[in-house]
Amino acid sequence: MTMIAIVEDEPSISEIVSLYLKRAGYQVQIYPDGLMAQEGFDHQIPNLVILDIMLPGLDGFSLTRGLRDRSEVPIILLTSRREESDRIAGLELGADDYVIKPFSPQELVSRVRAVLRRTSKDEQKGNETPISYPDLSMDPKTHSVRAHGQDIPLTAREFDMLYHLAVHPKQVFSRDQLLNNIWGLSEFIDPSTVTVHIRRLREKIESDPTHPAHLQTVWGVGYKFEP
Repeated sequence: MTMIAIVEDEPSISEIVSLYLKRAGYQVQIYPDGLMAQEGFDHQIPNLVILDIMLPGLDGFSLTRGLRDRSEVPIILLTSRREESDRIAGLELGADDYVIKPFSPQELVSRVRAVLRRTSKDEQKGNETPISYPDLSMDPKTHSVRAHGQDIPLTAREFDMLYHLAVHPKQVFSRDQLLNNIWGLSEFIDPSTVTVHIRRLREKIESDPTHPAHLQTVWGVGYKFEP
C-alpha cells in the first residue's frame, strides 16, 4: 500500500490530513518535527511526503534538500506564507508542489493523487529515445543530460520538462499545457512553477542564461525548444 508521510507540527492539521488520506486508501505516517522525520526517512523512504516549511528542529527547506540528495520521492510543501519567494525557494530545492494554508483537505488529496499518477507514469517509462544535439544530449532511460561536454544534474521535473520540450522542437507550449503534461494537474498548481523550472534549466544548460539558445520565451504565449 502507498505510504504517505506527513511532517507537520500542528496536530490539528496532521490529524485531519491523515483522516482524509486514509479515507482515500493510503497508509499514513505522521512526524511532528523535522528531526524525527529525518530519522524516520533514514530507515524508510515513503512514497510521498507532505511537508510543512516551518518546523521545529529542522525546517522543511533543509529536510527537502536532504531528501533530494538521496531520493526523487515526491514532495508537497505546506506553507502559511504567501510570499512568492518562499514558494520559489521550495520549488528550486526540488519540491513537486506546494499548498498554502489554510487549504481544503480534499484538494490536498487530489494533488497527492495527481503527483502519484505522474510518478507512476515516470516509473513505466522506457520507450522514449535518447535525444542528441551538438551541444546537448539526453537519455530518458538513465535521466542523464550532457550540455557543452559536461554532465548536468537535473531534478526529475526539470528533466521531464526539458525532454518534453526537446522532443517537440519549435513547438510552443503555454504554462498551463506544460503543467498538464509534466505535473498532470494544472488547476491546482501555480503557473509560476513552470517559470521557476525554465529559469533553473537555463542556468544549467545554456551558455548564457540571459540569452538562451534553446529554451526560448514566446512572449504572451509560452516557451519552446529551439534546436
